[in-house]
Amino acid sequence: MWTVRADVGAAEVESARRSARFADRAAALARVRRVPPSFRAAYLIHGDDHGRIAERRARLRAMAESAAGTAGVEVYEGDQCTPELVANALSAMTFALGRRFVIADGVERWKDGDVEPVATALAAADPEALTVAFFAREEGRYKTPPKLHAAVEKAGGQIAAEVNVKPWDLPKWLVAQAKTLDLDLDRDAAKLLVAQIGERQQRLARELEKLALEYGPGASIGTDEVAESCASSAERKVWTLADALVAGDSRTSIALLLELRQQGERVTGMIYRMAGRLQEAVAVAEALQSGQPAAQVKRTLRMPPRAADRFLKDVQARDPESLRVALAAIADLEVQSRGGELGEETEAVKAILAATR
Repeated sequence: MWTVRADVGAAEVESARRSARFADRAAALARVRRVPPSFRAAYLIHGDDHGRIAERRARLRAMAESAAGTAGVEVYEGDQCTPELVANALSAMTFALGRRFVIADGVERWKDGDVEPVATALAAADPEALTVAFFAREEGRYKTPPKLHAAVEKAGGQIAAEVNVKPWDLPKWLVAQAKTLDLDLDRDAAKLLVAQIGERQQRLARELEKLALEYGPGASIGTDEVAESCASSAERKVWTLADALVAGDSRTSIALLLELRQQGERVTGMIYRMAGRLQEAVAVAEALQSGQPAAQVKRTLRMPPRAADRFLKDVQARDPESLRVALAAIADLEVQSRGGELGEETEAVKAILAATR
């Protein structure tokens, strides 16, 4: 049992090293962010990913207010976002010092014939003193006018499309996004990232940024790195608890249970993963007992290769019947946790002892 405790200690040391590495990257990024940003004359952010567009608008406005103060930022949205008002804002003379910012949110409702005064004013504006940002939340027949695209390009501006990706295309999208962060994300790792994080592009993009901070430019990211980095501390501990149950390690299982309870995790929230892992262990044990090669069984496991090797080793160290008893103990815990005579923590300890016997 002391070997297990050493393994847990080693995992904690590795976790501390990862945290330190992440902190170093974050500090480096913070130093970069202290450099005053440079702005182009014009930006056009368009597409049907409205959440991402709103996020980019909020970020750009915050940067603009940091550079010019709130008085240096003019916002035109809703009924105020008309070609006439925006053109007048771009042409206005001002005695203000420094760069001025104009935000036009809602240009998807403009017609192509309405763009001419805006294009003329943009062409005549001083790119060193004025920045205009156009935002278009496209949907159905509401699209950004082609002439506005042309005007922004002519002004040397930046055009970015924020488009919702179909769920089945998310892994491919993630691989492409990773390249923009100088990461080499393999296809299986991208699939695992979607499985763990979900289908919201904004959250997936944040997870990629965290991976870039943690592993640095040029890093190759596989399933092991995603499994290790893209889950909360509590989630990792629950999975470790489930694996300890499969291994029949009562001491580690109870230690993790009590630690999770101290963090405020409910027993009912852990049961699903514990039962799921044990169900998988029973299926693997029965497949091996029926004569299937371990290599063939391993290919059916939806987990990183090294984790699959450890899982197979743990399953092979126990007989199928003991794993069935363990699964039954966790199933009983689900019933008892809904109103048993003892508290849910005590019921959980009893179930773990029965499952690891």
